[in-house]
Amino acid sequence: MKRLSRLSLIALGALLSTAAVPALVVSGVAVEAQAATLSGGFDVGPGGFQGNFNPLAATAGYTWLSVYYEPLITYDEKLQKVVGALASSYEVSSDQTYTFKLADAKWHDGKPFTAKDAKFTMGLAMDAKTGSVLAARLKGISSVETPDEHTVVIKLSAPSSSFPDTMTKVMMLPEHALSSIPADQLAKNTWWSTAPIGTGPFKFTKYVSDQYVELAANTDYRGGKPALERVINRYFANPAAAIAALRSGEIQFTYVDSNDVPTFKDNKDFQVIEGNSFVVNYLGFNHDSPLWKDVRVRQAVMYAINRDAIIQSLYGGAAKPANCAYVAEQLIPQGIDSYAYDPEKAKKLLTEAGWDQINGGKPITLLTYYTTPLATNVLAAVQAMLAQVGINIVPRAVDAPTYNSIVLNAAPDMAQFQLVYAGLQNGPDAGSINVGLNEKQIPPAGPNVARVRMPDLTKALDSALAEPDSAKRDAAYQDVCKVMNTNLPWATLWVANRYGIVSTKVKDFVWTPAPGGGPYQANPQKWSIAE
Repeated sequence: MKRLSRLSLIALGALLSTAAVPALVVSGVAVEAQAATLSGGFDVGPGGFQGNFNPLAATAGYTWLSVYYEPLITYDEKLQKVVGALASSYEVSSDQTYTFKLADAKWHDGKPFTAKDAKFTMGLAMDAKTGSVLAARLKGISSVETPDEHTVVIKLSAPSSSFPDTMTKVMMLPEHALSSIPADQLAKNTWWSTAPIGTGPFKFTKYVSDQYVELAANTDYRGGKPALERVINRYFANPAAAIAALRSGEIQFTYVDSNDVPTFKDNKDFQVIEGNSFVVNYLGFNHDSPLWKDVRVRQAVMYAINRDAIIQSLYGGAAKPANCAYVAEQLIPQGIDSYAYDPEKAKKLLTEAGWDQINGGKPITLLTYYTTPLATNVLAAVQAMLAQVGINIVPRAVDAPTYNSIVLNAAPDMAQFQLVYAGLQNGPDAGSINVGLNEKQIPPAGPNVARVRMPDLTKALDSALAEPDSAKRDAAYQDVCKVMNTNLPWATLWVANRYGIVSTKVKDFVWTPAPGGGPYQANPQKWSIAE
C-alpha cells in the first residue's frame, strides 16, 4: 500500500489548511490547495470505515458518508430523536404505514430528487444481491408506494419499533445513475469511488487511492451554500499517525482513545468532544465452534476477566461494565448476575465442563477490527487474564473490510474467528442489538456473526421489536437482558465513552460519538475554519 512520506504529509496538510497557492505535486499526485478547507481523519477509530464508499455496505463510517449522502430521516445531534433529512416530515399510522413527505432537493448533477429515487433506493437496500447490509433489517417491508413525486409510503407487514432507526442508515441513491448497473455487480462497482452522486452539502471531486478523499461545496444545496470550499478525509495507517497530523496542523479533526485525551484537555488550540458511544463491547463466542457449547465455559470467560480493573487502568474510568447488551438503567432488570471477577470460580467451571478435553491449552484465534493502541492493550490484558484460568487466546487485529469478509461469509473458516472482540449498537434505539443476536440474522441473512442460535433470545427480541407501546418496551428489553445474562451468547464487557479532538480554529463543527459514526444532524454546510 502506497502512503505519503512523513515530510510529504506535513506539506500536504499545510497546503490544505492555508490560503490558496499553486498546485503542488506530492508523491506524484497533484494536490490543489484551497482556502476554507477542513481536513480530518473522519474514518479513524471504531466509528470509521476507511476505504468504504458504498453506503449500502456501510457498517460504520457515517460521519464521512453523511457529508455527501443523505437519508430520508436521521437522528438529531444529541441522538435523542429521529428528525427529517431528505424527508421534510413523516408520520406513522396505526397499521404500520410510514408516509414520508420529501423535501425539494437536487442531486449533485442538478437533476431533481424524487419519490422514484427513494423507491429505487429502498429496492437496492432490500436486495441482498446488491451487497446491502440492511437487507435483513428491511424484510418486514410489504410495499413501497409513490403516490406522487414528493411522497413515499412504506408499509410494514408487522410492527417494528426499530424501523425508524434502520431508515436513518438508508442513504438515498440516484436512479438515473445506478439503474443500468445489475444488482449483483453494484457492490464493487467503481462508480462509488469515481463518480458518486448524492444530495448533501458537499459533492465528490476526487479520491487518491489510500491517501485522501476530497469533496467540494455544493453551492446549490437546499440548506444554503456551505461555508467551507472543501472537506477532505485523510487516511492514516493508525490513530497515532492521525494524532501526529492533528498536532502539526495537517488536519483539524480526528478520533482519539480515552488515554490520549489528557494531553489535549488543557491545550487551548484544541477542543475535546466526549460522549457515550452507545456501543457495547463484547467477546463473541462463535456458536458453530464446539469450544463454547457448554454455558459453563462461557460463564468462566466472564468470571476470568477483571473488567473493573481494565476500565480503571486502561479506560481511565470512562466506561461502564455491561452484564447484558445494555447499561441504561431502565433496561436492566433486578437480580441479574454481575459476574464479578472470580478466577477461582472460572477455573472450577472449566474443570466441571471438561475444558482439558474440549480444548485445554490449544490457541484460540480472537479476531477483531479494533486496531487502536487502547484496543491492543485491552486485548493484552484480556489475554493474560484468560491465560490465568487456562484459556489460551491469540488476538488478531485486521481492518474492517477484512473482518467483514471473514465473519459475514456464508461458509466461513471457523478457525479464523472462534472468538471475536467487537462492538454493537446498544442505543439510542434498544432494538439495534437485534441484528447481532437474532437467529434470523445469521449470515448471509444478517450480521449475527457469532451465529447465536438461542430460541429464548430470539423470542425475547422479536417481542420487544414488535411492542408498539413505548411504555411497555423497556420491560420487553429487560427480558432480552435477562436471557443474555443467563445464556451468555456473548461475554459482554463494557460500554465506553468516545472522544474526538477538533482544532479551535474550526467553528460550528458538530461531531457526536454515535455508533458507526452516525448518521445524525451534523450540518456540514455550517462548518467553517478561521484562517
